[in-house]
Amino acid sequence: MLEQPFFGRRLKQLRTERGLSQAALAGDGMSTGYLSRLESGARQPTARAVEYLAAQLDVKIAAFEEPGATDSLAQALAIAISDHSDETIEALERSLSTGGGQDPLLRWQALWQVAQWHRGHNRHTRERGHLEELVAVGDTLALPALRARGLTQLARCLRACGEITLAVEAARTAHELAGDHDLSVQDLAGSLLALVSAEAEAGRLSEARTHADDLTDLTGGRSDALWAEARWTAAAVRVRQGDLESAQPLLEQALDGFSSTEDLTLWTRLRVAAARLHLLKSPPELDAAEQYVEETEAGLTFLRIPALEQEVLSLRADITFQAGRFADARALLDRVRGIEPQMTYRNRVRLDVLDSRLLIIEGEEQEGLRRMRALAEEAQAASNIDLAAEIWRLLAETLAQAHGPAQS
Repeated sequence: MLEQPFFGRRLKQLRTERGLSQAALAGDGMSTGYLSRLESGARQPTARAVEYLAAQLDVKIAAFEEPGATDSLAQALAIAISDHSDETIEALERSLSTGGGQDPLLRWQALWQVAQWHRGHNRHTRERGHLEELVAVGDTLALPALRARGLTQLARCLRACGEITLAVEAARTAHELAGDHDLSVQDLAGSLLALVSAEAEAGRLSEARTHADDLTDLTGGRSDALWAEARWTAAAVRVRQGDLESAQPLLEQALDGFSSTEDLTLWTRLRVAAARLHLLKSPPELDAAEQYVEETEAGLTFLRIPALEQEVLSLRADITFQAGRFADARALLDRVRGIEPQMTYRNRVRLDVLDSRLLIIEGEEQEGLRRMRALAEEAQAASNIDLAAEIWRLLAETLAQAHGPAQS
């Protein structure tokens, strides 16, 4: 027997697709009231009613049957992969919610697609839920490559959520799986990228640098996105260690050797990293940072990634602050604040630091001091020792600027 409420929804869909009113579909063989109750799910259809409606719609009775859970997921997955629009991924996510009876390999693929979609929209909490299930499904499949890839993505997501200890554990397990099972260079390098980033965020900079050097060796001789990201990651570790001198050549290799036609998002992020590196120098190299920000803004025209747009706007606010244009910096900061935050933990902290520095310059010294101390202590408690040190350094510089003879 055909079951409600699916039958009613399917009946209405078939009717509206044909542009028929309820009266036209009911015809002489059925009352419109009965048809309305069928469509709403209030009445269970009889065999005679189903035969009549199938004839009226010129479809087979099977057109009213609900597909099995696996069939439904397979259809949604095929459509999502071939289209990859927001609408098809949302439909795929709804198919996942039906749960039982689904083939685990199909479910793994669907979870991967939906998690990647949420990551692209910086919805890391929802991404995390799908990735945690994906890892569990991967364990049941017992396929090392799928297990390693799932754990690598989960590690990246956990890092974005600020769950650094868990991120390190997931990345380390992924790296061990890739090594123990002699997986591809892509899998091994991907797990190393996640591990280095998580270790650096956890303040384990010596371990992170060793693994970063392993990563650059592993990807040597390439010129693709993996090669560029490996050099960016190795440079980022050195920046955390305060070794800007050896960080810059690595980053410049990636900047010079990687084209925007390969991956515009990565190309843009490399320039964000370069701008930030020039701001960290003493004295900051504002012209170089400004040039890289201008290049990123050209890329953002095509990318439309809110988190990246916020990061670039924050960078411009930082450049403006360091140039002494405090009112302009406040205006830029307020623009960032007016957008729903989609940045990583570290970039959110940097934004709060800039806000606090502006408060000090604007005369609200005690409030600015309180906030910066709280941010530094929070970073230190989270083992972000380099970030805490950067906040304390910026606090000292800001106080000197506020009490110096030349204020703007």
